[in-house]
Amino acid sequence: MKKISCRLALYLNCLIFAACLAACAGDPLQSGLDPFAPMVFKEGTTTMPLNPPNQATLIPFYVSERTIFKFSVDTDSILIGADGVTRYIVALTSPNGSVQTQYEGIRCDSFQWRLYGTLENGAWKENPLSTWRNIQTNVPNRYQAALAQGAFCNFNNQEKNINNVLKSLNPNAFTGGTKPSNSFGIIY
Repeated sequence: MKKISCRLALYLNCLIFAACLAACAGDPLQSGLDPFAPMVFKEGTTTMPLNPPNQATLIPFYVSERTIFKFSVDTDSILIGADGVTRYIVALTSPNGSVQTQYEGIRCDSFQWRLYGTLENGAWKENPLSTWRNIQTNVPNRYQAALAQGAFCNFNNQEKNINNVLKSLNPNAFTGGTKPSNSFGIIY
């Protein structure tokens, strides 16, 4: 009888030890995989577009009443990246009619934008000093903010569905250039 109880105690101790090991393996602080830890951004590879924007798919969008420029985005160029960056071609038209075309990216999680390159003499030229910059919301030419708030972002999350982005860019439904209001409809 004593031999059986010793074996039972040994099995029980082994079972408790195995349960403790399994519990420690699932502990995020022990495994280093804390689900609440801040994520470190790792940008994917960005390649410059091969062609200039398609004039047939350039859609104008409203930015603000104070801007003197006109803005349009090439809907064929919009790429929703798995790295959290939405890349696109934007055309900026000045009052005298000159057009500057840029390839950019927007991060919704940090509300930042990046200029990857510009179209010069029909060829894309990469920007060697490209860095992430905060999106400005209080300047007249706030087109990155208009795109982020009106189409590319769902609050601070990237919009993953291209059809939702295209639907949001519809000039009749675009809300990126509107002023925010409170729940009573009072505009700030």
